Amino acid sequence: MSAHMKAVEEAEARGETGERGAWKWKIRQRIWDYMEENDIAADPRPVHHRIPNFVRAELTAKQVEQLEEFQRAKWVKVNPDRPQKEVRVSVLRAGKMLLVPQPRLRTGFFSVLDPGKIPAEKYGYACTQMGVVEYGEPIDLDAELKVDMVIIGSVAVNPANGARLGKGEGFAELEYGMLRLMGAVDDDTPVVSCIHDCQLVDDIPSEKLLCHDVPVDIICTPTRTIRVERSLPKPTGIYWDKLSPQKLGSILILQKLKAKLERELGRELPSGPDEILPPTAQREKGKGKGKGKGKGKGKEKGKWKDGKGKEKGKAQRGLDVEGWVPAAVDSTGHSQARRRWQPKN
Repeated sequence: MSAHMKAVEEAEARGETGERGAWKWKIRQRIWDYMEENDIAADPRPVHHRIPNFVRAELTAKQVEQLEEFQRAKWVKVNPDRPQKEVRVSVLRAGKMLLVPQPRLRTGFFSVLDPGKIPAEKYGYACTQMGVVEYGEPIDLDAELKVDMVIIGSVAVNPANGARLGKGEGFAELEYGMLRLMGAVDDDTPVVSCIHDCQLVDDIPSEKLLCHDVPVDIICTPTRTIRVERSLPKPTGIYWDKLSPQKLGSILILQKLKAKLERELGRELPSGPDEILPPTAQREKGKGKGKGKGKGKGKEKGKWKDGKGKEKGKAQRGLDVEGWVPAAVDSTGHSQARRRWQPKN
């Protein structure tokens, strides 16, 4: 992670990364570290370079189920990451059509899961990667559909303005942009992010967001639902002048879309600046803290360590939220010692 951040900073200094800033990676690193250190992280671990899974993630699905927008929705798009699995199951149990993107868009575009075609006892399996392959019906960019709610995972979200950070690969933005081009979503389609309370932050400023960044309207955590006052614009499509050749070259569906648009327009579309693609998450198990195995029961002697073998104990800079008990607070109102998340009574 530190090597990637250094590479981004050096490329940024040379003017080779456009408007991509290393400041985002510092926030991501802080959140990932904090979740591992405090055994908030759940399998797959470590959570670095992922939309992080967390203990009691299933409670965010309960929050989503209570939303009026969800109850009215007929089609719901949900990201394929582990912490949102119970949200996907909730969509099927509610009798709604579930739209799931292919992981990293590497094998296609989206798959549709129709609860009427899946045995109820298989809903949980159907919402796994293998289950989507078995029960999902692939669609392409020509599909005509109207999505009533978009649910995305995040690494960090600022509840003051709805600004979010994903894991740094830009798939949520690309998926949203393609849905806009299809006419499947518009400005009024609610965007919901399901995260842990510790992922609420106050240092993602509106002025640093890019045109393709997708702001959220509603935040669901295990303890609360937060409605964000809409102030940030949503992307209107794919911004080709921001899309790096490296990213374009790794996603076949985008290559097909760009070629199709260029044929229709009779001209070449612009390309974005080069990009230092982030490393993918480690796939090995057992990298988490102690013996907790993602269940929140790790032992102190099993502290998660960074790549240099150093224990990471810096408290998260963020918001004091319900369920968090700071050990000490300085004059700025931020905790200067480790904070452990405790469920509400």
